[in-house]
Amino acid sequence: MTSPVSPVQHFIRSIIDNDLATGKHQAIQTRFPPEPNGYLHVGHAKSICLNFGLAEDYQGRCNLRFDDTNPEKESEEYALAIQEDVQWLGFQWAGEVRWASDYFEKLYEFAVELIKKGLAYVDDLTPEAMREYRGTLTEKGKNSPYRERSIEENLDLFARMRAGEFADGAKTLRLKIDMASPNINLRDPVIYRIRRAHHIRTGDKWVIYPMYDYTHCISDALEGITHSLCTLEFEDHRPLYDWVLDHISVPCHPQQIEFSRLELHYTVTSKRKLLQLVTQGLVAGWDDPRMPTIHGMRRRGYTPEGIREFARRIGISKSENVVDMAVLEGCIREDLEGRAPRVMAVIRPLKVTLTNFQEGVTASRSAGFHPNHPEFGEREVPIAKEIWIEQDDFAETPPAGWQRLTLGGEVRLRYSYVIKCDEVVKDAAGNIVELRCSLDHDTLGKNPVGRKVKGVIHWVSAEHAVPIEVRLYDRLFTDPEPDGHKDRDFLEFINPHSLETVQAWAEPAMREAPPEQRYQFERLGYFCADRFDHRPERPVFNRTVTLKDSWAKEQG
Repeated sequence: MTSPVSPVQHFIRSIIDNDLATGKHQAIQTRFPPEPNGYLHVGHAKSICLNFGLAEDYQGRCNLRFDDTNPEKESEEYALAIQEDVQWLGFQWAGEVRWASDYFEKLYEFAVELIKKGLAYVDDLTPEAMREYRGTLTEKGKNSPYRERSIEENLDLFARMRAGEFADGAKTLRLKIDMASPNINLRDPVIYRIRRAHHIRTGDKWVIYPMYDYTHCISDALEGITHSLCTLEFEDHRPLYDWVLDHISVPCHPQQIEFSRLELHYTVTSKRKLLQLVTQGLVAGWDDPRMPTIHGMRRRGYTPEGIREFARRIGISKSENVVDMAVLEGCIREDLEGRAPRVMAVIRPLKVTLTNFQEGVTASRSAGFHPNHPEFGEREVPIAKEIWIEQDDFAETPPAGWQRLTLGGEVRLRYSYVIKCDEVVKDAAGNIVELRCSLDHDTLGKNPVGRKVKGVIHWVSAEHAVPIEVRLYDRLFTDPEPDGHKDRDFLEFINPHSLETVQAWAEPAMREAPPEQRYQFERLGYFCADRFDHRPERPVFNRTVTLKDSWAKEQG
């Protein structure tokens, strides 16, 4: 699904344009290479839109390849969720899903090639000793005492590592580059470790697993990737990416290009921290609508079109990409404005009795689901002697400029009559429990004669209304950078009011709402029928986003 909005030019597009113009490449091939060790988040959405979007715009191809080199943390659940997310966002990968494990045998053969060239060796250093030998940012590393093993010995030991002769962690295979390099990534990096762990695809076939930096560049080359796009934290890894490909017999040498990762205010995107929120029960799961995961955003009611527009709007660069949550919410709000049918619901109900309601005389009206989309159709908006209005739409002592209901005042009921509040009924504690109002029967579909009524409020008929559960979601954190405080735990900034569940009432038309159907509840916000919990006999709606950005005002 290609966005109708023209793409924004950025430095990666300029590189591709030049590569195609000079004949360096005839077509482009990108890839999206997630680890199947968690659910994808909004930062991944940016990368998905970049990699798949470029392939679409340049009539190229984009692979989906799982980096499954860390078996303890990977699962089929995560892999399936990732595939679902990519497709939900509107993209499709080229050919079959690919896995780094597809190349395990070839990766092993390339490691043997490096050993034969004297460019890799088996090391017996413990992890602690290896860290000590590696040096620091200001101190050079020093050679391992095992660095000068013969090619024959290294070939023998590496074969025996694969055969399972040694304990986990007893030996590693390292590249022989330069322990004095100012780039620590080139100080004889480990490319294989012994790890007896059941793999989601290869089972127990392997007891040695390749490291990411080694696997990734070779996988790119084997797939004919032209532009290998990654975030800036891999910039210092690029010399290693190039070194590996320069020293083995691969069919091509992809170009690694780095761009800034997305930092979104009022959330966290560390998989470790997101997992912590899930495992500690601070959210209801990876797809909790407060989570920045694609699954969570989908369940909340965000649209793939809105997320793609957000990715387009924030752009691609090498400079810091810190974005306020309001930008994302604004993109979703703009997209929903044109696509969400409009209905009425009352979230905090106040009973209104229409004292002069006359059966057979007081009439209902039909109303369109969207003022700009007659093709959305119409529905009947029934009225009865008792209706519900929002508590906030009545004030005994109204502030200046008040245009809603007050004692002795008039408002129009949306799609219905003008009513006047004649009496306020309170309980023993002094709380308002009912309003008694009269309606002007001459105002159905027309203005009253001789007076202006400015206010319009939404409402539902108590007799016809459908009871619904409404989940009022807000931002998960109260601080714009919850993980930006070195001396404080990010969990200290959890928003205690990020979810409020209320019993509400909605128009009868809402009874037939299918899961994931989005609506504008007039004057309240955009809401979505919950993907899993919503049923005709128990409707559940999640607040996607308010009608306007109220957060900044409330925090100001």
